[in-house]
Amino acid sequence: MRAWRKYKARRTEDAIVAAITGSPAAPRALLLGRYDTAGRLRYVGRSTTLSQASGRAVAGFLNPTADHPWTGWTFSAGWGSRESLHVTLVVPELVVEVGVDVARDGAGRWRHPARWHRMRPELVPADTPRFEPGPTG
Repeated sequence: MRAWRKYKARRTEDAIVAAITGSPAAPRALLLGRYDTAGRLRYVGRSTTLSQASGRAVAGFLNPTADHPWTGWTFSAGWGSRESLHVTLVVPELVVEVGVDVARDGAGRWRHPARWHRMRPELVPADTPRFEPGPTG
């Protein structure tokens, strides 16, 4: 009998919280970004749903803003969905650590939702790795 095994390769990475779903007082998921070499904030992925405790912890560090590099952008509610996700843009200053699958899409974004690990209040956005575009990004 032949068999094969599939192993998911995951690692933890730091990213910047740039938007949220839910309310600023009770965020449900994080939309994450990184700066590219030209200084533009690029979308890298979304987190899975936060626990209530994690959402409360993050809430104290979020500041909604109308002056944001993603103003006017729309985000899909899910893979292949035409429905738009309602998001609140926040000042991109909070760095978080998330677990991500090593798979990326053609634009360089994380292919699967990132899993919350912790806040990194000792870091500033400039401490995060630069966005690396994929072959089509």
